[in-house]
Amino acid sequence: MTAYEAFARIYKKEPPYRTFTPYRVCPVGAHVDHQLGKITGFAIDKGIHIAYGPKRNGVVEIQSLQFEKRAQWHISSTPEVPEGDWADHLRGATIALDSRYRLNVGLCAVIDGELPIGGLSSSAAVIITFLSALCKLNGISLFPKELIELSKEAENKYVGVACGKLDQSCEVYCKKNHLLYLDTRDDSYELIPQSPAMKPYKFAIFFSGLERSLAGSAFNMRVDECRSAAYALKAYAGMEYGKFEETNLRDVPYEVFRQYGDRLPENWRKRAEHFYGESERVERAAEAWRRGDIEAYGRISFESGYSSIHRWETGSPELKKLYEIMTETQGVYGGRFSGAGFKGCCLAIIDPAYQESIVEQVTKKYLAAFPHLEGKYSVHICESADGVKF
Repeated sequence: MTAYEAFARIYKKEPPYRTFTPYRVCPVGAHVDHQLGKITGFAIDKGIHIAYGPKRNGVVEIQSLQFEKRAQWHISSTPEVPEGDWADHLRGATIALDSRYRLNVGLCAVIDGELPIGGLSSSAAVIITFLSALCKLNGISLFPKELIELSKEAENKYVGVACGKLDQSCEVYCKKNHLLYLDTRDDSYELIPQSPAMKPYKFAIFFSGLERSLAGSAFNMRVDECRSAAYALKAYAGMEYGKFEETNLRDVPYEVFRQYGDRLPENWRKRAEHFYGESERVERAAEAWRRGDIEAYGRISFESGYSSIHRWETGSPELKKLYEIMTETQGVYGGRFSGAGFKGCCLAIIDPAYQESIVEQVTKKYLAAFPHLEGKYSVHICESADGVKF
């Protein structure tokens, strides 16, 4: 059942409005946006659908096809404390939007995600979809940058996830067959078109069978370790520093890390190594894409995945196995964990000519290692897509 069909069944009428927001994939540039690093990414042709209509009394009534509980609150009295369910992201978004624009109209809605939860920015896509609907009903026009900031604020301040703006930026700015090359420090970006000389490619999403929530993972700890490393490096080098939560590795030159990095605790040093290494990989990846070398771009994505395992130190046994299998499979240009890397899925950039054999080989080897995940594990083939439509 789709969101549109569910809306018609629940409210006995066709939904007046529909909106779609794509998921994103980030083959190179992972775990650096919260440190104001540079990233590369794509929107894909799978994502979040919402069917909705107005509620003039200001009530928000929303149901997800992925969760049983229907959520409800009033736009002028959204609970200030998270309730610990899937709709917290949307409560946070309501508060963020209402703090800038006066909301008068609520909504009744059904929301649906096309792919399993975990690693594809589903939370950001849900927030952007919801914000787009609320804005439509209240006559609010947001600039793309506003939409990104509001979505990020909902996760940072309400849900409590210390994410950057990678997910939201991909879902808003991306364009089909273009690589988004974004600097999260100043929000400058370039959409690099696919070269006519580039070999064909698609994205394969290998869902491990394990869903995850960032708020309950070690994600925030990794962010704090980066900030701690940056704070310490600034102190060693005699650099000026201020509030801890406003300290980022992007503010620390690589030369400072080379000089003082060995003084850091091992975990902090590894996080910094990943940041500086990923920053260099992003530069190489953007140039590889620019010249139409999908194979080089893929190899750099594999390098990024290796660093996530050994320097960022994330990855469940299941995700590590998927990554290992991908590196050994013919026709896979490259890939890595998608998202935070604690559970969720792996992304592969593949040669479409090998699509069937890739799916067969990865599935066979993965389920041989984790037979209990048969029925939960799944594979999804996707292509690049445009960002959310305003």
